[in-house]
Amino acid sequence: MQYEVEQKFAVSELEPVREGLLALGGTLAAPCTQSDRYLAHPCKDFAETDEAFRIRTVGEACYVTYKGPRQDTAIKTRREVELPLGSGADVPEHFTELFTLLGFTQVREVCKQRTTTSVMWEGTRVAAMIDEVDRLGTFVELEICVPESETAQAKVTIDRLAQHLGLANVEPRSYLEMLLAVDKL
Repeated sequence: MQYEVEQKFAVSELEPVREGLLALGGTLAAPCTQSDRYLAHPCKDFAETDEAFRIRTVGEACYVTYKGPRQDTAIKTRREVELPLGSGADVPEHFTELFTLLGFTQVREVCKQRTTTSVMWEGTRVAAMIDEVDRLGTFVELEICVPESETAQAKVTIDRLAQHLGLANVEPRSYLEMLLAVDKL
């Protein structure tokens, strides 16, 4: 069972972070468009249970992801299960229709341009994502996926790498939570 340990930072000056990642041996991939359709469960409120269920599209590839409740609020730690759904422009529509027939409702779509890399830090491979999120701005996420027994060390590693990169503006909310707040304005 894998746990996602991640921390997100709002970034106003991206270039120093890019340079820091490159100096650590990271190679920035070409940006890709990601679209996440978040779905609400028919019998429970994911906002109350702190869970998430989405259909993610990356190019032609499509995935379904479940994220369990956060176990830590300082550095987000939660169980994550992601499975491929197939490829093709119609796949997200078909699965959205299937889940709708099962009682789920679409909450909101989150669209972003994501640039990824990974670096070795203190003997651990850390994924770094630079996200340009529609209507929200620029963010950097640092993430490690580990068994539950290694989550404490993963948190320490992420915290130290964030300090090294000068990342200080922690954003604990998900992109979905931020967009829903913007929608209410």
